[in-house]
Amino acid sequence: MHYLDLADGRQFVRDIASFDTRARQAGIAVIAGASSIPALSHAVIDTITEGWRAFHDITVGIFPGNRAPRGLAVVQAILSYVGKPVAVFRQGRWQNIPGWGLVHRAHVPFVGKRWASVCDTPDQDLLVARYQPSQSAEFFAGLELPILHLGLWLLSWPVRWGWLATLLPFARPMLRIAKWLLPLGSDKGGMTIAVAGLDSSGQPARAMWALKADANRGPYVPVLAAVAMARKFRDGTLTFCGASACVGMLDYRDFQADFGRLAITVTGEG
Repeated sequence: MHYLDLADGRQFVRDIASFDTRARQAGIAVIAGASSIPALSHAVIDTITEGWRAFHDITVGIFPGNRAPRGLAVVQAILSYVGKPVAVFRQGRWQNIPGWGLVHRAHVPFVGKRWASVCDTPDQDLLVARYQPSQSAEFFAGLELPILHLGLWLLSWPVRWGWLATLLPFARPMLRIAKWLLPLGSDKGGMTIAVAGLDSSGQPARAMWALKADANRGPYVPVLAAVAMARKFRDGTLTFCGASACVGMLDYRDFQADFGRLAITVTGEG
């Protein structure tokens, strides 16, 4: 039978292609990462850079509101790489950056300024493989409350220094703290994509796209790609056979009706 997931584990999504031969032999589709990344992020980039000749820099960011629900698995996923080396393509080469490092303030349209840090995601590999940027392909995420975002950055240092192997044993107490602070902050989350490269005429070009989801609608965004893929299975319009990450299988138009239905605001310009 066909297989579809919302996974965002970097190695898992990257290595799903190892099942390609067996999936083709069985005549089925095995698809990982039908979520905000890489499915939505690649669909957006394909649209806002249509016809481009080359890519220089790609930056993707996700910034949930503090009141968005969160569970133990989400906390464990983040803590699994905090302070550990994360392979990031920047300045034209692969570099190992401490997880939750490169802390900076990011402008998120509709939302405002948010703290941002580097994350270990499938897009770190898939953006480079698909678009072959000459300079960078980076993914950042940010927690709305500075005490949580910067507090996690400070906690990453014992892992960086080798004093702790991982922060995973602290997942449950950290989740409790996050829940205590749940009433603070907002229910407004955002996602941003910025791309620089050469357009169809070979001229320098920039393209940007942003999403705002308030009233705690942000948690719906990661499932929209899976919903769109389910429609393709239902309608028999999916021609893919094999095993792959969910890139290039959805068009940006596959998301637009659901954005409208959920009152999610999007904007983009090339």
